[in-house]
Amino acid sequence: MDYADAADYEVFRRKVMMLTGIDLGLYKSQQMQRRIRSLLDKVGAATFAAYGNILQRDSEELKRFRDHIMINVSEFFRNPEKFKELEKKILPELLRNSPNLNIWSAGASNGAEIYSIAMVLDDIAPRGYHKLLATDIDSGAMAQALAGVYGALDVRNVSKDRLAKHFVKEGSSYVISPKIKSKVQFKMHNLLADRFERNFDLILCRNVVIYFTDDAKQVLYGKFRESLKDDGILFIGGTETILNSRELGFASTSPFFYRRAPLGKEAAAL
Repeated sequence: MDYADAADYEVFRRKVMMLTGIDLGLYKSQQMQRRIRSLLDKVGAATFAAYGNILQRDSEELKRFRDHIMINVSEFFRNPEKFKELEKKILPELLRNSPNLNIWSAGASNGAEIYSIAMVLDDIAPRGYHKLLATDIDSGAMAQALAGVYGALDVRNVSKDRLAKHFVKEGSSYVISPKIKSKVQFKMHNLLADRFERNFDLILCRNVVIYFTDDAKQVLYGKFRESLKDDGILFIGGTETILNSRELGFASTSPFFYRRAPLGKEAAAL
C-alpha cells in the first residue's frame, strides 16, 4: 500500500469510527480492506474516503456496510464433537462447582450457539437457575436471534429428539421454542470497546477474532480472563489457538477449551 492509499484508508477509518463506534484499526488491515473494496465497487466509489462520505449520508448503505464487515457465520452445535465434550465433561465439571451457571456467548451472531447451550442445560441441569447472556455488535444478527427462526442448514447438527422438543416446523423454517428463547438474554455489545461483565463460569467466543490484530486479540483474551471465575472456561473456535495462553493466564484443557489459571504473580502467591 502506498502513502496515498494509506492516507485514504485512515480518513475512512476515522469516519467509520465516528459513524459506528467500530475501530477498524483493531482489525487486520489488508484483510479488512479486501472485504470493504467489494462494497466500493458496488456503489462506484473510487476511494475509501468517497465511500465514507456515502456512508455518512446513506443509512441503508451504512447498515449494509456493518452487516458486511461483521463475520456472522453460525449454526447449532457447530463442531458437534466439541459440543459433545462440552455436554459430557466441561458443563458437568462446572455444575459440580455451582448448580446455577453464568454463561456468555460473545459475538453470538444469530443466537444458534447460546440456544444450543440452553438446550444442553435443559437436558442435564433443568432445575438450575442459569444466566445465559448473548451479545453481538450486529443489530441484524441480534434481530434474527430474537426472532429465533432458522433454516435447515442451521439445524443440521441438532438431534432428532432435540429438534422435536425445542423447535416448531413452519414451512421450510425451524422456530425455536418459547421455553428455550426465554432462557437467554440478548444485548448489543462491542467486544473491542464496551465494558465486560464478570463472574462467568463459561465464555464462548468462537470464530470471532480471526480478523482482529494480534494486539487486539491479546487485550481481548486478557479481558475474557478477568470476566471468568477462578477455573472458568473459555471456549474458542476451531480455527483459533491461543499461542501464549500461559502468559495470558490460561491453561489448555483440550483443543478449543482454556481454563482460567493463575498469572505469574498469582501463581507465586499460592
